Amino acid sequence: MDSAIGFIGKDYVLLAADSSQARSILKMKGDVDKLFPIDSHKLFALSGEAADREAFAHYIQKNIKLYTLRTGLTLTNHAAAHFARNEMAEALRRAPYQTNVLIAGYDSEPALYYLDYLGLMHKLDFAAHGYASNFVLSILDRYHKKDLPLEEGIQLINTCIKELQVRFLISQPDFTIKVVDKDGIREIRKPVTTN
Repeated sequence: MDSAIGFIGKDYVLLAADSSQARSILKMKGDVDKLFPIDSHKLFALSGEAADREAFAHYIQKNIKLYTLRTGLTLTNHAAAHFARNEMAEALRRAPYQTNVLIAGYDSEPALYYLDYLGLMHKLDFAAHGYASNFVLSILDRYHKKDLPLEEGIQLINTCIKELQVRFLISQPDFTIKVVDKDGIREIRKPVTTN
């Protein structure tokens, strides 16, 4: 029931994810941050089982940091996305992660990758995971432009969130929104605490 939305704008990538932690018909928490920083300029938006989300994100984060410590090199967005995709595909044959990921990053330009639990990955201008994709992909298809200024990007992501809150049967009242740009990762909106 997780929702993750992301798109590339003018010199930034904007990601949003719902903040609810649910199990069956119960809402456990309302302030879960599903936007996980991998390094100063890479951010994952994760959906799926809570344990798999956390395990996969931490595994990728720690291995990318280990690579940097060993070599002194920082992985590009492209390399980090392919590393995550390879790990997802390898795990599929042993103990699969039940998680989907939007990989956002900024090197010399913004990048967004769609990665699902089967190891399918593709570089896109906009993407969504979960039930959100049924509602917001048409909005993004119509209104998204690659040169969208940040203020208009925030308006567009809020339009997507409002559409979910109106049309989706299951309540997702709170979303976390973060941006990745040349200055790094910063939070645009935190969820309201509703534990």
